[in-house]
Amino acid sequence: MSTHVRHHVLGATTLAAVMLYLDRICIAEIAKEEAFKSDLGISDTQIGVVLGAFFFTYALGQVPAGWLSDRFGTRTMLPIYIGIWSLCTILTGLANGFLMLMVARLLFGFAQAGCYPSAGSLIKRWMPIPQRGRASSVVSFGGRLGGTIAPILTAWLLKDYLSWRAVLILYGTAGFLVAFHFWRIYRETPTEHPLCDTGEQELISYGDDDAGDLSPPQFLPLLPLIRSHTMWLMSFLQFGINLGWVFLVTWLPTYLQEVKHVDPKTGGLMSTIVLASGIVGTLCGGMVTDISVRHFGRRWGRSLPMVTCYTVAMIAYLSCLRLESAWSFVIAASIVAFATDLSVPSIWAYMQDVGGKNTAAVFGWGNMWGNFGAATSPLLVPIVVDATVPDADWTPAFYLFSLGYLMAGLCALGINANSKVE
Repeated sequence: MSTHVRHHVLGATTLAAVMLYLDRICIAEIAKEEAFKSDLGISDTQIGVVLGAFFFTYALGQVPAGWLSDRFGTRTMLPIYIGIWSLCTILTGLANGFLMLMVARLLFGFAQAGCYPSAGSLIKRWMPIPQRGRASSVVSFGGRLGGTIAPILTAWLLKDYLSWRAVLILYGTAGFLVAFHFWRIYRETPTEHPLCDTGEQELISYGDDDAGDLSPPQFLPLLPLIRSHTMWLMSFLQFGINLGWVFLVTWLPTYLQEVKHVDPKTGGLMSTIVLASGIVGTLCGGMVTDISVRHFGRRWGRSLPMVTCYTVAMIAYLSCLRLESAWSFVIAASIVAFATDLSVPSIWAYMQDVGGKNTAAVFGWGNMWGNFGAATSPLLVPIVVDATVPDADWTPAFYLFSLGYLMAGLCALGINANSKVE
């Protein structure tokens, strides 16, 4: 019987994903505190600038952070990334004003940019091809779990136990422990791990054309990425889905309150149901893409689940234009969340398929464009809604979200997991 070291590696990576989102999302809950504003002497406008600054550096940091993991190894770089963003979390808790807070959050975004590209690369090295989709779904689930528990845990600690500064110091300290835990468990390849036997090594490498090429890339693969038409399709795909999906984590509570006239408590429950549907989709998506590859091969096995998911999400958004009941709208939004997250493991596995020795950089390239979409959507929503004043009609917004998924579905038809980024 062979060893199962790969499962321990996957567990440590999932724990890092939990901390990734716990540290990222907690600041939104903390920023609501009057003590936070008064202690730092900042306005609501300045808080908005600080919260938005993260997405800017997070998007720009994706490709260079991914390349650094490819070049110097995930065992070196991922603990460094976790350590830096944990330090920034602590520095946020020690901030004495707007400038220090801004610097901490900008650096925080750069450091967090390296986590998922590194995770995508290590899954390629440590999981056999038929299990990469499920492994990707587990790590992605860790991020969703961290984002789900962050508001609840942070609010609980703030209410009865700790100040906002102490909460951030606690989270940052926990991050250092997670970084050490990952470094202790992980090795760059199964052959380097003292506890991974030959049976597990052969299982992991079976059918992988890149398994024997372990030399690190010398240069950032910008030209190959720019020349790759299939990666441009993946970039537009990720931009499109985030153009539509980000509504669910930004403007959804406002829409429920102002359009559906839902009270805040019920609205919070509805938002939780929508996001929980995404978590279920993430867990199912890995199994779906792995089964699809076994039946249709890598070319269509990666593509077809995405096309199906984005078609369903587009139809669900269009149906929102005819739904009067708040709960029927929540069902449609939950379908969007489920379908979107169902496709995420296919995206991860695709980038592992085409990335070769540059998997982390390739992952970062796609993730960068996805985050540009995430940053664009919240800005466009008030523009298209306000354009209908005095009616403030949300119809153009839902057409915008549907258009994003239409673009993603068309791009998914053209991607080819057999076309490597050389």
